[in-house]
Amino acid sequence: MDSSMYVFVEDLRGEGVERVLDRVRGYGVAGITVGAVHHGSRDITPHGLSKLTVREDGAHFPLPSDLFADLRLRPPAGFADSFDGLLDACRARGLKLHGWTVFLRNGTIGAEHPDVTVRDCFGDRGAITDLCPAHPDVRLYAVALARAVARLGVDSVVAESLHFRPLKAQRSFVQLGPMDAYLMGLCFCDFCMRRATDLGVDALLARDECARIVGGVLDGDAPAQGEVTRAALTAYAGPDVVAYARARSETVTSLVSEVSAAVSAEGSQLVFIDATGAVKGYRDGLPSPGLAAHDAWQLGVDLVALGDLVPSFAVLGYARDAARIADDVGAYLRSVGKDREVRAVLRPGYPDSDSVDRLAAKVRGAKAAGAWAVDFYAYGLAPLPVLDRIPAALI
Repeated sequence: MDSSMYVFVEDLRGEGVERVLDRVRGYGVAGITVGAVHHGSRDITPHGLSKLTVREDGAHFPLPSDLFADLRLRPPAGFADSFDGLLDACRARGLKLHGWTVFLRNGTIGAEHPDVTVRDCFGDRGAITDLCPAHPDVRLYAVALARAVARLGVDSVVAESLHFRPLKAQRSFVQLGPMDAYLMGLCFCDFCMRRATDLGVDALLARDECARIVGGVLDGDAPAQGEVTRAALTAYAGPDVVAYARARSETVTSLVSEVSAAVSAEGSQLVFIDATGAVKGYRDGLPSPGLAAHDAWQLGVDLVALGDLVPSFAVLGYARDAARIADDVGAYLRSVGKDREVRAVLRPGYPDSDSVDRLAAKVRGAKAAGAWAVDFYAYGLAPLPVLDRIPAALI
């Protein structure tokens, strides 16, 4: 099985490339998926040189001048030497190298160019980390970034955050229901509204309805109950809002198509990560009932359409239950097509897996459901005894 381990460049720099690669190869995986472009974060790193690692937004390789010279947006510089000699070191150990790329989550770019970030129904641009996939400058940036990572010689470009993101607030003392939070997370920037209008949607009415509903909850109205489904959203917010939400899939599909074509032109292939699985189960490994493939539309992801455009998909299996992993993988394959490569991404430890047996059951479930590969997230975030579960789980 062509499994891979997700690795941060800080892992390679702190522990040393040779040590990390030798350890990863010992886990029985076939490759590493290295964060070529990542977002800022503060992470507990149990076996790193620093136990609390602060990551900055950055591209961890030199940017090709021909790709970015004429662009308004460019990623901030990270550790430019992180990929020096890495491909050769992987090949010497028989390991594949994949370039993990976070596309539209970048607070540095958002702070410098707030007009390219999402704008909610109230006209606020509070989510400066979220670049809008409808903005022309963002789309040019994403294509250039994809080409740049592919030129590193990687076996694939693994695309994270190449779609809309849900509402994320650090603090909220207002009880927003799932549908209220969804409505507040919709982008109503000029470019999103124009694209929806071109598809026959009354974008102004949709925006005003969202502002009316969410504004009422912020003023003390009772929040909506229940999960977000198209039927429930239609009953709660009306058909114009649902039509606006559905129109977002054209924005994402066309952008992913451009990015995938750019990667192919550079001799690599795209692996598309849909974050729906993380939205559902990231915190506790207990995802809400709807399968990720069925709810991907909420982020503008049309899996059926993408199945014709993208060769490989990563399913984030952030769940404790092996049967849920199998169900998610199966639903993805039914959506994108049985001939597509589907990779299940599992966390080997907390909060999803408390033993070798549980991890092994999830690997078996993913394989039985048709997963082409099982990948593990992430080397630097899991204690070494947890990582030691992987070889037995892959048998």
